[in-house]
Amino acid sequence: MADDDLDTDSVRIGEPPETRRHKMIKLMWIGIWLAYLAAPVEDVLGDHHTVGADIFGGCGLAAFVGAYLALVFRHTAQALERRRVFAVLGALLAMAAILSLGLGSSWLVLFVYVCVAIGAVLPTRLARILIPVVSGILALIGVNTGAGGFLWALMLPALLGGFAMVGVRQMARTARALREARATVAHLAANEERLRLARDLHDLLGHSLSLITLKSELAGRMLPGSPEAAAQQIADIEQVSRQALVDVREAVSGFRRPTLDAEIAGARTALAAAGVTADLDRVAVGSPGADGGEGSPLAGLAPDAEGALAWALREAVTNVVRHSGARRCEVSLSERGDELCLTVTDDGQGPARPHGNGLTGLTERLALADGRLETGPGPRGGFRLRAYVPLARRRVSEDGPAPLGAA
Repeated sequence: MADDDLDTDSVRIGEPPETRRHKMIKLMWIGIWLAYLAAPVEDVLGDHHTVGADIFGGCGLAAFVGAYLALVFRHTAQALERRRVFAVLGALLAMAAILSLGLGSSWLVLFVYVCVAIGAVLPTRLARILIPVVSGILALIGVNTGAGGFLWALMLPALLGGFAMVGVRQMARTARALREARATVAHLAANEERLRLARDLHDLLGHSLSLITLKSELAGRMLPGSPEAAAQQIADIEQVSRQALVDVREAVSGFRRPTLDAEIAGARTALAAAGVTADLDRVAVGSPGADGGEGSPLAGLAPDAEGALAWALREAVTNVVRHSGARRCEVSLSERGDELCLTVTDDGQGPARPHGNGLTGLTERLALADGRLETGPGPRGGFRLRAYVPLARRRVSEDGPAPLGAA
């Protein structure tokens, strides 16, 4: 985060002032340009007109400055109604014309402020039309009041000041849009992190608590007749609980990425504790060819894709243990074209809710790894889950392997 984002005392462009200090700073920046009103002020204070004309000029100048500050300061803080904006701009233009025609060319500078106000409060397309129009009125009145060469010194600031304010207004809108976009991105990132944490906790705790429940029941049945076997089950419960605590901490920290080797070992334990016959012979990934070797089914598989398959295996086994009532579960890993497919099939009744939170979260995990999920009845009844992830093997050149010593 940039340092200026942390500076709460500064008034950022495109944002309304929030504190009294902000209001004073913004008013100072707007009011500093009133220094160019030195000519009308000198005309009123000098001995150029009658007392009545000086009073008229002083009151008119005060009314003009008050309306100008109220419009620019108020509208840039919170947009006014279009009708009220046009009413104030019309009053400013009328006062500038009347004072210039009545008191002389020294008052033509008021048209510069009218152009600046137009650029500050009107939409770009309308401001681009009205700024030249007001500058034309300035030229006409300047000719009638005998401004001469002084006229060009006013028309240029009127045009440049008006269009400069149009640019400032566009910049303020862009800055405001960027801040809103940044807030939206931060909100989406927070939602994505909450979703990730919800998926991780559901999958981690669902599997671990199911295993703890099964081993607790098994230990309870063994306790009267086989206290040593019950003690072993209790020791397993302690180990699973400790591992679950580690997994939850890693999930909260965002570092959790399970592997198929670890999940296969966990699947064997969970299925055995539930009394389900496990057939995992066709998913033995911890072979000598693993870690990218030619003999490994994980060769060319990205870490995120392997993690998605590991989550799929964990969720599938958890559903078998908790919901299916199955007596046998088969797990296989096979290549199908450019994809690696993990298949989990049981002979039970399937999950009670085919589209529950677990399968929904699993679909999202696989989608993040460019994979997909297929669920449905097995070929001999029961339930079958298939998780696909893409393989990313290195493509071999059509000319064959490079010769030895080639760069």
